[in-house]
Amino acid sequence: MTGIFTFHLAQMPARVSMPLLRRPPVVDGLRHAECLALMRLGAPALSPERMQLRRMAMFARWDDEAAVEAFLTGPQGGWFGAGWHVRMTFLRRWSTVSELSDLRPQTTRWEDDEPVVAVTLARMRLPELPRFLSWGRPVERLVRDHPDATLALAAMRPPRSVSTFSIWRSVQSMTDMVHGRAPAGIEHPGRHADAMTERRRRDFHREFATYRFRPLSEHGFWNGRTGYVPWRSNL
Repeated sequence: MTGIFTFHLAQMPARVSMPLLRRPPVVDGLRHAECLALMRLGAPALSPERMQLRRMAMFARWDDEAAVEAFLTGPQGGWFGAGWHVRMTFLRRWSTVSELSDLRPQTTRWEDDEPVVAVTLARMRLPELPRFLSWGRPVERLVRDHPDATLALAAMRPPRSVSTFSIWRSVQSMTDMVHGRAPAGIEHPGRHADAMTERRRRDFHREFATYRFRPLSEHGFWNGRTGYVPWRSNL
């Protein structure tokens, strides 16, 4: 079975976050977890905002929602329980990383107007990092400033792991962004497509995958608010 996926955002002291960067939680029902420090999208490569050790993300795969609840109310999950997360079912992947290699390319169909969550996960080729930053920061700003992205962020775990996370008002708007189509007022809408062309020319990564998810439920607060998932009844 594919299981349930979650993406968590939480604030915690560096004394708590730094061990999580070395080793994610190990609890019953947790199949895999990636703990990463948040970065501000579009920030300069050398700045305090680029890697924020007190603001953590966790991308996780679980047996079921009961395992999620047990973690959040247990001794290892307290900081994440006080934060924000979205629960999701897997829809589709492009490429893969070894830890999630059993996921099928596609599990079900979707509607173009339904909200969607996109997660990328990459293991960097360290010599390619300058190229990656040069091509990646313009894409970060494109997603950050896009009117149809309700939440967008990036996170990293030194030395190689990088992830992005975004929530979109619709599958169509996300797909349009990927292919260089954007609403009026967005400058250089082809930034994502250009970066993908450059990656195909010479890959930045040892492994890279994009995952698409259907949001199931949203829990908690992040940056003082909730309601990041644009449920169709609210559109």
